[in-house]
Amino acid sequence: MKKIFAAGAMMLLSLSCGAQKYPDQRPAPEDRLFTSSAVEEKISEVAPLLKNPKLRWMFRNCFPNTLDTTVHFDQESGLTFVYTGDIPAMWLRDSGAQVWPYVDLAPQDARLQAMIAGVIRQQFALINIDPYANAFNQGPTGEGAKDDTGSPQSPWVFERKWEIDSHCYPVRLAYHYWKTTGDSSVFDDAWLTAVRNILDTFTVQQRKDGNGPYYFLRVTDRQLDTKDRRGWGNPVNPVGLIASSFRPSDDATQFEFLVPSNFFAVSILRKAAEILLEVNHEEKLAARCTALADEVSAALDKYAVVNHPDFGPIYAYEVDGFGNAYLMDDANVPSLLSLAYLDPSLADDPVYRNTRRFVWSSSNPYFWKGKAGEGIGGPHIGTEAIWPMSIMMKAFTATDDEEIRSCMRQLLATDAGTGFIHESFEKDDAADFTRPWFAWQNTLFGELVLTLISRGKLPVLNTL
Repeated sequence: MKKIFAAGAMMLLSLSCGAQKYPDQRPAPEDRLFTSSAVEEKISEVAPLLKNPKLRWMFRNCFPNTLDTTVHFDQESGLTFVYTGDIPAMWLRDSGAQVWPYVDLAPQDARLQAMIAGVIRQQFALINIDPYANAFNQGPTGEGAKDDTGSPQSPWVFERKWEIDSHCYPVRLAYHYWKTTGDSSVFDDAWLTAVRNILDTFTVQQRKDGNGPYYFLRVTDRQLDTKDRRGWGNPVNPVGLIASSFRPSDDATQFEFLVPSNFFAVSILRKAAEILLEVNHEEKLAARCTALADEVSAALDKYAVVNHPDFGPIYAYEVDGFGNAYLMDDANVPSLLSLAYLDPSLADDPVYRNTRRFVWSSSNPYFWKGKAGEGIGGPHIGTEAIWPMSIMMKAFTATDDEEIRSCMRQLLATDAGTGFIHESFEKDDAADFTRPWFAWQNTLFGELVLTLISRGKLPVLNTL
């Protein structure tokens, strides 16, 4: 339920190409919602290393965008509510991804660490309010999708689309925070309740005992904003995979077993088991996590691999357990392309390598190539619209310097002169874009620059 903005009126500046002047696009210091000394120091450290002035400018604008514009940290409660950007609601997925790249800096900044801990605590609390919701209000305001048909909706819920990744991103963030800071205080009773809710929801959505309690119907002119079969979606064969009614794009799945999200679930269940054993000493709960991860992993091996005539064995995007598969990829993460970003252990998986070639080709029905660039989109935004997120995922998972260089050049060339990363752009005209303020994409761009530098790719960046 993301808002779409016309690009024409949103040009933020006119670049002086001759002088190569790039005015600061950040809010004035007094207007920034949250300021971190560690983040500011990192910007001051990295920016001078970047020889390309536009790359330097975009890094300065984008990396702190989540902190500058979306973080609402309540020191009294210790909770942090994070807007997705232009929508004043907190998506469990987006918020977990938005603050992710700041975790590495948390040990150097106690206030930043407290803010991130507040995000984690807020996420667990929201999961415990409604484990089927994907987005929440900043309080029980009743805002959002009020007329959807399904189970009774809490006034805390902004939108109630069941997406596996809504449970995965909070656990991923909490695990990374714990490993980086050593702080285990976030793994309290609310965490244990959240884990039980996650396990129960995942297990019910394996649909071994029927459809389960969740269904979703919306009166809409958009096919992918509602579910067929009276809200439960197409039938599945209960083979051990977890049904996800919606994709990370908030679009409805066609076949309920969304493969990238099932891979993500395996990864976070193993992380949750480690936390439960080492911090909480909850052996039975940890065993449930491990057993479910093993079951889903085995089902992925058996049902998610399809032999493509040109690429060999690849992962399908969605399957139903009956033998039907949807061969495509969507730009939003988790995607097939992003599997090695979310779980680096998959980077050398030969099936993933084949899949990576497939999704970045005309064999993927949502791969576009035009005058402005090339990349993956999806049905969420119009037609032939490329998401920069896909270009960033290609760069994150690339091993070839020229591939990285090509991705970075595209990102610099498709900002429409704004200095920010947008949700999508039309393949032949980057000035035709959606969402001029999308904090996740902005912060992800900063994360990408830092990741490439950490991998020794600064010389590549300095040849742009």
